[in-house]
Amino acid sequence: MPFSKAKPIVILMADDDEDDRLLAQDALRESRVLNELHCVEDGVELLEYLRKEGKYSEPDAAPRPGLILLDLNMPRMDGREALEQIKLDPELRSIPIVILTTSAQEEDMVKGYDLGAASYITKPVTFEGLVALMSALGKYWVEFVELPSSNI
Repeated sequence: MPFSKAKPIVILMADDDEDDRLLAQDALRESRVLNELHCVEDGVELLEYLRKEGKYSEPDAAPRPGLILLDLNMPRMDGREALEQIKLDPELRSIPIVILTTSAQEEDMVKGYDLGAASYITKPVTFEGLVALMSALGKYWVEFVELPSSNI
């Protein structure tokens, strides 16, 4: 009997590249993992979303994510700075963050883990690779990982 407690989670993707955001949405849909994907374009918008500020101040505008997919290289505030801010905030630090970036530099990987990232993944170069990644991420975070409830 397969193990399954599948309860969809909200995934928040912070990436300044519109093509990458659209590809991730398509890949998630193609992988048939039932998660809700929200996207922001940089670290400043990521923090506004998480803190329910500005355009995210309406009650339903920014559901708390169960997982953040974080690009490192973004304008205004990069992923490293945003990760550090999130992990310093007692209200936000329990949200798991997966760094999903083009950077394969050891220095970025070490710093990401030091700042509290749950995982570090280099972006796949093909759409098929992205579909496989989204499928694996979705299944792992939905079916296996126990996440705290969003009202804590």
